[in-house]
Amino acid sequence: MSLYTAKEIMEIIPHRYPFLLIDTIEELEAGRRAVGRKCVSMNEPYFQGHFPGNPVMPGVLILEAMAQVGAVAMLSAEEWKGQTAYFAGIDKAKFRKKVIPGDVLTIEAKLVKCKGPLGISEAVAAVDGKVVARAQLTFAIGAG
Repeated sequence: MSLYTAKEIMEIIPHRYPFLLIDTIEELEAGRRAVGRKCVSMNEPYFQGHFPGNPVMPGVLILEAMAQVGAVAMLSAEEWKGQTAYFAGIDKAKFRKKVIPGDVLTIEAKLVKCKGPLGISEAVAAVDGKVVARAQLTFAIGAG
């Protein structure tokens, strides 16, 4: 059973369809880490053009899903509730395998550094236990 459903995730972060890229939060340590899932469906709108006949989830959307899991972790902390986490940087991004329809992305984001409203998370996305992407994501928290 999931800790948070998509409806509950939308109470924490402002993303909505088609840009809410996580379906559930499975584990949460508020302000520290979270594990989320994204069920990749052939019905995703980006598959119409990326790529016809060979659908592959765009790497930038995998990064965005990773950032959304990190945002849930951070914004679940009492001091940041009601705020918005904005992307401020991406470092050390690596893509290892394609993500295709039918895959279930499991994303873990750990907050490794916070200084006031700025923070850095290390995120890893995997399918069936195999790493498909990893990155260090910088964010800034501000009013929604």
